[in-house]
Formats: sequence, structure tokens, C-alpha cells
Amino acid sequence: MFKHLFKRKNADDQPKKSLDELINQFKKSSDFTTLAIGSQHRKYIITYFKQLVNMQSVEDKILEPFQKLDFTLSSIYEVENVLPIEDISVTKDTKEILEKMLRGYVMFQLHKDDKLVALIKVQSFDTGFRKENETENEFSVVGPKIGFVEDLDVNLYLMRKTVISENLIFKELTVGNKSKTRVVLVYLEGVTNPQHVDTMTQRLEDIDFDVIFDSTMLDQLISDNSSTAFPLFLTTERIDRVLFSLLNGQAAFFSSGSPYAVTGPSTLLDFFISPEDYYLPWVLGSFFRVIRILGVFFSIFATPLYVAIVTYHYEMLPKDLLGPIIFSRTNVPFPPVIEVLFLEITIELLREAGARLPTKVGQTLGIVGGIVIGQATVEAALTSNILLIIVSLTALASFTTPIFKMSNTIRLLRFPFILFATAFGLVGITFGFCFLLVHLLRLKSLGMPYLVPLFPFRPTEYRDTFLRLPYSHTAKRPSYLRPLERFRYNPNKANKTRRKSNLDNE
Repeated sequence: MFKHLFKRKNADDQPKKSLDELINQFKKSSDFTTLAIGSQHRKYIITYFKQLVNMQSVEDKILEPFQKLDFTLSSIYEVENVLPIEDISVTKDTKEILEKMLRGYVMFQLHKDDKLVALIKVQSFDTGFRKENETENEFSVVGPKIGFVEDLDVNLYLMRKTVISENLIFKELTVGNKSKTRVVLVYLEGVTNPQHVDTMTQRLEDIDFDVIFDSTMLDQLISDNSSTAFPLFLTTERIDRVLFSLLNGQAAFFSSGSPYAVTGPSTLLDFFISPEDYYLPWVLGSFFRVIRILGVFFSIFATPLYVAIVTYHYEMLPKDLLGPIIFSRTNVPFPPVIEVLFLEITIELLREAGARLPTKVGQTLGIVGGIVIGQATVEAALTSNILLIIVSLTALASFTTPIFKMSNTIRLLRFPFILFATAFGLVGITFGFCFLLVHLLRLKSLGMPYLVPLFPFRPTEYRDTFLRLPYSHTAKRPSYLRPLERFRYNPNKANKTRRKSNLDNE
């Protein structure tokens, strides 16, 4: 019954400040500036935060026009006719004044005591943002290298430049009680199901959080299940991956200050698809995708199987393999589980250290550290050389996952399976797999089952899952996304063109 005592007040419930109170609050900051501009006969007042505005634009587009003005403004609305600026809004709403001035707008007043003000957009776009937009974490050999940057407007420009369609809709929201972060929801009208758009919009609007630093925080805040290690929304820095999701009927959102876009609803298989699959012939794309999925299973189950077999199931080993394993573990004083955990944790330490150091130093540390530590542990009889090979291969296999978040999940899953294998052998691995499968069956992304089309079973949707079939077989959008338009393109036109070309050659 005391719950109401601890309930935090929402920012919208706070009483509005008057304009004088707002200006007095602003004056506590040293970067808040007030200037009197105009001719000697008539002075107007402008106020702004000098760190947020482009001073060159202020001088060229505000100060200079008013110095040359040969008449006196009688109404605040005449500002739009004087200044060569498109974004000028007249308001007396202190909430709007607060938000826009903290985004880099200049406030203009005819008189110091006027409550009706004009807000002029001259914010600085470039300061603090990087110019390079190459993809760093989702690199591909074939295909475009264009990625997103921390500037939201640049990211939206890249989207508009690539998809020239009036159906590409941007819906802007504000999230964060303190940060007032701009969040833009993107979708294709006439393709994306409105239910996905409404659900994502509602979840973003319902977020009650103070500061949003990155779009990955929003990913967690709107997730259907916050207690799972599996990412329920796909996070990417590649523009082609976002556009492919939109064309399939998904929605995406960006946030200011973040170089990542978040798309959804997503399925488990989406995290093992690389954009490079579509830039290669379908045979090669399918082959690499199968290798990638098999690598995931090997990365998760290789070391647990080693622990289970060496601890409980020696009889399963062929005679030719039994001898080398016994010989490699002759002088090792630890049980298999200690061996495995020691090497796995060592690999994770090297990986984390390499990721936190500068690129060249991190690469050197990973290579040299892995060789030196691996050789030293084998010579010191702390582990067997066969296990060292297995652990190294599992580490390599985990890198084949194109999405970093899913790669981290795979790295984590090995450890509970190792413990199950230690306790119960192959029975423990089977029990752990069943537990994992049940957990995946319960997961949803934006209300859609996470394992679709595996469960619910949709055999007609397997055209672009484990294999990447030719484009003539992938014209249909996935039905489980419930798109408003079923076909992306006409698959028969390409076949007709090819047949016509063959006839002309004959």
C-alpha cells in the first residue's frame, strides 16, 4: 500500500515553468548567451546556447539581416519574412521552447518581456561526429561498405538516397526524460503490417528512462523478454541490411547519437544471414550460410562433447582415437572440466583484451598471446594438445556469426553445456539442449514467435533460411511477417528475359 510513495513523477506531470523561470534556469550555465541585435533605434533580443549553435550561421543568417533591416518589426510573425531560414516556429509553449533550445535553436523576442517567441533553427550538425561511415563490425568482402554514423539526419539521408519512394515513412518520437533523444521509426507504407508499426511505436512511447545513449538500450527496453541472452531484435550498422529488412515487411528505428539501427520483428535465423550471401551466386551464398550454421553448432557443443566423452563415455571412441587422447592426457593433473574451463576462460580473456586495445596492438596480442599461452600450457601439462585444438576451432567457429550480439550469446552458451556435460555426460547435454529448445520456443519478437518458420512449422518459407535460393524463388515476402504486399518483384520477368535472349542468339 506504500507503492505510491515510491512512484517517480513522470516528466510530463511536472508543472510547467514560466518563460522567466526558464531563462533564469538557463542563465546558470556559462554557455547561455543573450544578445541585443538590430539598429540603434530598435533592439531585439536573441538567446541561445553557444555550444549548440553554429556561430557562423548565427552571424550570417540572423545578425547580418537584422543589421541591414530598414524597418521595425511590428509582429513576431514577420521574422519569417526577414530571415533566410526555413525552420522558424512561433510559440509561447515553454515546453517546446525548452526542448528546442536544448537542441540548438535560437530564441528571438521583440521585447525582453514578450511571452510569444520565435524559435530559429541554426544548430550545429558537424561538431563531435565522425565523417567515416565504413562498416567496422559487419565487414563483407563483396557489396557496399556504407554504414551508419552517430548523426541521425545523415542516417536518414542515406535511407532516402537509397530508397527513392514516397512510401518510405519516417515517424519521429522523443525518448528519455533527461536526454530527450530523437528516435525515428522507419517503415514502408503498403508493405509493413501496421500492427508491427503500432506495437513498436507504443513500446517506444511507453519507455520511462532518463538518458538514452544508444539504440541498443532501446532494444533492451522494448524487448519482449529481458531475461534472455538471445537478442530479440537485430542490431546492425549496415544500410543494406536495414533496407532488406524493410523490404521484407519489418520495421526499424534509429536514435540520435547511435550508429546502429534496430530492426524487428526478428527470427533466430535472421542472425545467421549475411548481406554478402545475396551478392554472391546463390550456390556460393547457400554454401557459406550452411557452413555458418554448422559452425554455430560446433562452437556450442564441441567442448561439452569432449568433456562428456572423456569423463563418462570412453567406450564411444574408436580404438585409433582412444590411444592419442589417453597419451595426451597422461600427465595432466586436472579433470577434463578444469582443462576446458581453463582454456575457454583464457580464450575469452584474450578476446576481451584484444577488443579493448587499439587495433594493431589487439591483433598482435590475440595472435602472439594465443600461441605463447597455448604452447606453454601444453608443455606444462596443464592441458592436452587435442583439447587445445578443439577449443581453438570452437573460438574460430564463433566468429562466423555475422551479428556481434548473437556471437556473444553463442560464447556464453558453451559454459552451461560444459557444466551439464560434467554432471551427467551426454544425458546432461541432451537435457541442456531440451531446456534451450523450450526457452527458444517461449521467446517472441514484437509478439511474433522467435523460431518461425521452424516453429510454427512453415515449409513454404524455407526459400531463404538455411539456403539462399535463386532470386526467381525468393520473390515472395515471408508470410509470417504478414506483409500487406506479398511479392517484392515479378520473378517471371527475369526468366522471360533470359529465354528471349537465348532465342535471339539462336
